[in-house]
Amino acid sequence: MLKGLAITPPTVGRISIGRVVEKNGKRLPEKDDQFTLTTQVINRGEWVLHPLNETLRKATTGKLRSIPVRMLFNDPDLNLRAEYSLFDRRTGRPLCVGNGETCKRVTDGGITTMDCPTPDGCAFGEAGGCKPYGRLNVTIGQEDELGSFIFRTTSYNSIRTLSARLQYFSAVSGGLLACLPLELKLRGKSTTQSYGSAIYYVDLGVRAGSSLQEAITQARELNTTRQAAGFAQAALDAAARVGFANGAFEDSIEESAAVAEEFYPAESGHDRSHDDGHDDTGGPAASGLKARLDKRAALLGGKAA
Repeated sequence: MLKGLAITPPTVGRISIGRVVEKNGKRLPEKDDQFTLTTQVINRGEWVLHPLNETLRKATTGKLRSIPVRMLFNDPDLNLRAEYSLFDRRTGRPLCVGNGETCKRVTDGGITTMDCPTPDGCAFGEAGGCKPYGRLNVTIGQEDELGSFIFRTTSYNSIRTLSARLQYFSAVSGGLLACLPLELKLRGKSTTQSYGSAIYYVDLGVRAGSSLQEAITQARELNTTRQAAGFAQAALDAAARVGFANGAFEDSIEESAAVAEEFYPAESGHDRSHDDGHDDTGGPAASGLKARLDKRAALLGGKAA
């Protein structure tokens, strides 16, 4: 295993809400009120749709607002990884990642471990727009049971809701989270920050037409079948845990490009969270952000690389 390289779940596609479109020569975020499944390939500036996108749409009479999924791991924190993250908006590469207690920050001397006071109490994070950033990996369909679709989000609503659901489903199923038949659901709500308009976030529930008790029964049956076949779920969780810990940051250089495309379209200079309803937060342009980061970092004793 290459040291310094986080080994993450194999990804076969993306789950997104909204997209980036070209308008007047600029690539700008455009929100949506439904899911879209894409491959990891961009063609002519657009993410190529995954075949499952059309398959799932044919199974619904309206917009794609629910997706049947299973979790890869029994440990909730392996399925959804969420941290406070500050990115270089030009490249999407992480500059600082923390959990509210400690963080890893890029400095002239390399990656340094520091205290993490959360974005509200961090001068460095305040300068650059540090915020929660989550990645959820789920399996869809039966074609590749260890391949996953990734949903990236900077939405407080999605991260908080998904975290709670995963913990609760793990608890009530007796730790059989990976065997539960679940579905991602798109929900809408209005807040004072959205000025009364609907914003959309992602939730997790049992599949339509099934009760929680029925889902737990199915999970126990699947777990028994897997154990009889020699499927070692605990070993899979352990391998994933080691893989995630193998690198300082989870996102690779290639994945950083996707982060920049989804949340920080370079031409617009605006921040974007596809599913939290706050399309344009008026973030500074990349050059201004870099200058502010350098200034803050110098004050804190470590200039951001």
